[in-house]
Amino acid sequence: MEKADQSSSRKPRRVKPTVAPPAHVPRSVLRIGDREFLPGESGKVEIKIGSLIDYQPVTMTVHVHRGKQPGPRILLSAALHGDEIVGVEIVRSFLRSRLLSRLHGDVVAVPVVNLPAFLARSRYLPDRRDLNRVFPGSTNGSLGSRLASVYLQEVVAKCTHIIDFHAGSVNQPNLPQIRFSPGDTAALAMARAFRAPVAIETTIRAGSFRESAYRKGIPYLLYEAGEAHRVDQADIRCGLQGITGVMRHLGMFPEEVRHPRKGKAKVKGKRPETFISPSTSWLRAPRGGIFRPFVDLGEAVTKGMVAGIVADPFGQHETDIIARTEGIVIGISRKAAVDEGDGTFHVAQTTHAVTVQESIQENRSLIDAEEAADTAAW
Repeated sequence: MEKADQSSSRKPRRVKPTVAPPAHVPRSVLRIGDREFLPGESGKVEIKIGSLIDYQPVTMTVHVHRGKQPGPRILLSAALHGDEIVGVEIVRSFLRSRLLSRLHGDVVAVPVVNLPAFLARSRYLPDRRDLNRVFPGSTNGSLGSRLASVYLQEVVAKCTHIIDFHAGSVNQPNLPQIRFSPGDTAALAMARAFRAPVAIETTIRAGSFRESAYRKGIPYLLYEAGEAHRVDQADIRCGLQGITGVMRHLGMFPEEVRHPRKGKAKVKGKRPETFISPSTSWLRAPRGGIFRPFVDLGEAVTKGMVAGIVADPFGQHETDIIARTEGIVIGISRKAAVDEGDGTFHVAQTTHAVTVQESIQENRSLIDAEEAADTAAW
């Protein structure tokens, strides 16, 4: 999870980008690590990063699919935090797609960026550092710093667009959502093509992967869904269909490719457009106690509404959690016991929350029902 600011709504931090990469990459040899890939070739390469205390090597597995026709080169990146598994499954599943046979341009995929954390089933590196706070890294720094540096130089710098997959913290699931950087109009267009229920222009954090991508001028989407250590079919389907939507938007897949599964009726209807929220804020526990939510992910709250309560575990007293603004719940705490100040609801602000809630419900129904070519291979 790329943690949102939980203190207040702030204007997104603007970072000056460098020159943007070309929309199409030359159809020459692509070299990643010690392997070269020609147009039309596919394969994978292991990039050595370092080693652990038991001499176990730390590597990064990079999958490459090169189309025969020219086009952008998109990077699919997951498990920057080792306990965020849903992105690993999305990328792994996408690599089995039959649509890759129609590819224009290239797909570079890294299902597990942070292997040490993934093996330990932890968000953090062995030294307890957050990999998403050490970019751009250094070849002479810590293990995490070296990993970040190699990733940027060997993989990221050779791509034209990025989708980075994340999940919420333990017991704090997120509604499927897209985050993009301030002023990144190319990323905004990608976000609309992804068609997640919600998209938000959010602050760029110093030392993050997103900051490094933005400084390089590479359009970048961050997909957040579900929670750490868990995978959910709806979150996976939304991610898979989002990748396909973005790649169609970029001209990497032909629009007309539609192959429903045999024996299945083609689902009618188009998924609703993404709701773009201008800002988000947290509703916090007004005191410690037992937390009982009255709304859930994707549901609307209005200003002054009682979204939940915190109850005194040793008595009868209950304290209301009052919504300060109108919006949609995009994150929620599943912890029954809370301390004063704990985040309970993450709310994306809007002035038409009920309409957005209906759109999100329609989106869920269509995601569950779709049996088109985009999901035929998963």
